[in-house]
Amino acid sequence: MDFDELSNRVIGCALEVHRTLGPGLLESAYEQCLAYELSQAGIPFQTQGPLPVQF
Repeated sequence: MDFDELSNRVIGCALEVHRTLGPGLLESAYEQCLAYELSQAGIPFQTQGPLPVQF
C-alpha cells in the first residue's frame, strides 16, 4: 500500500467517526472510536505513545 492509499484510508476512518459521533465530545471518545475504525480497516497504529519533551 502506498502513502496516498494509506492516507485516504486513514482520513476515511476519521471522517466516519466524525460523521457518526458529530462534534462536541471529548478527545478521548474520538480517540477510542478512531482506534476501533483503524483496527477494523486493518491499519496498524499506536495510541498515546511516549513523546520525550525537554522543558
